[in-house]
Amino acid sequence: MFDKLDDLLRRYEEILNELHEPTVTENKDRYRKLMKEQSDLMPLVDAYTEYKKCKQDVEDSLAMLDEESDEEMKEMIKETLSDAKKRIEELEGELKVLLLPKDPNDDKNVIVEIRAGAGGDEAALFAAEIYRMYVHFAEGRRWKVETINVDEIGIGGMKEVQFMISGQGAYSVMKYESGVHRVQRVPETESGGRIHTSTISVAVMPEADEDVDIVIEDKDIRIDVMRASGNGGQCVNTTDSAVRLTHYPTGIVVYSQTEKSQIQNKAKAFALLKSKLYDMELQKRHDAEADLRRSQVGTGDRSEKIRTYNFPQGRVTDHRIGLTLYKLDKIMNGDIDEILDACMAADQAAKLAKMNEE
Repeated sequence: MFDKLDDLLRRYEEILNELHEPTVTENKDRYRKLMKEQSDLMPLVDAYTEYKKCKQDVEDSLAMLDEESDEEMKEMIKETLSDAKKRIEELEGELKVLLLPKDPNDDKNVIVEIRAGAGGDEAALFAAEIYRMYVHFAEGRRWKVETINVDEIGIGGMKEVQFMISGQGAYSVMKYESGVHRVQRVPETESGGRIHTSTISVAVMPEADEDVDIVIEDKDIRIDVMRASGNGGQCVNTTDSAVRLTHYPTGIVVYSQTEKSQIQNKAKAFALLKSKLYDMELQKRHDAEADLRRSQVGTGDRSEKIRTYNFPQGRVTDHRIGLTLYKLDKIMNGDIDEILDACMAADQAAKLAKMNEE
């Protein structure tokens, strides 16, 4: 581990030196990449620098104990020694986590797709509530939310909705939301007071930005334009602004109608299609890396049941990590940090265990 840390420390120093070279400051792309690499390495470098200082403190304290005769001074040195040893243990854990292979998509924006599953109108109502939960969560982090497409039903539900969340590290946090979410409650239309179970599926895809090499050939695409549909009023455009893309090789169909401009809807539709194709490629890689998938929280399988929201009991249970919280109202209002933090911690623990086996 320490050989790798020394190499990364040397690399960090090389970056700092290179950033001061005139040829680099004039090359914006190169400068941006170096700044990104420096930013990524900084937490690890800071932790390793502190670790080395604590190790030195231990050595110095031990040497001083051998030479010191004053009992009061010895007690002070022992206290310093104890603190340094404790901090070394903490830093070793931090460094192991920081050295875990980083998902290259973690810093990307995400496209989230929510689809109503079993449960009819009740599932569509729950889909709309989960959509609002994510919007509140994103707004709490000052992330930007843009709706790409929404298929609403008249009572306030959503058969499906696709939207983008833009923010630093959005994918690193939101990726744990992919899977089947289940709701248990008494629907408003249920006269007998019976609890119904409905489901929705959530897919979280990293944005396929300019760094992602996904080529969409003109011959593989059919573009249809049409008037936007909706429940009436201002939601329905009077021009052919909505755009539907059909990708022949995969059969993927995407639709965008939220913008008044056909050009903007077309751009959103292509962004969604590109991310879906990129996500398919990532899923193939994950399927080929069975050991890696088993070491992660959840399998990444969109059909996996990951969470249950039980309204009569006011509880939410994440089945992957066995976490149950009795604060459903707060969670539905976007307070999902505790769940996501627990998923992230469990994911890191599983990866650390796997790394220690190797």
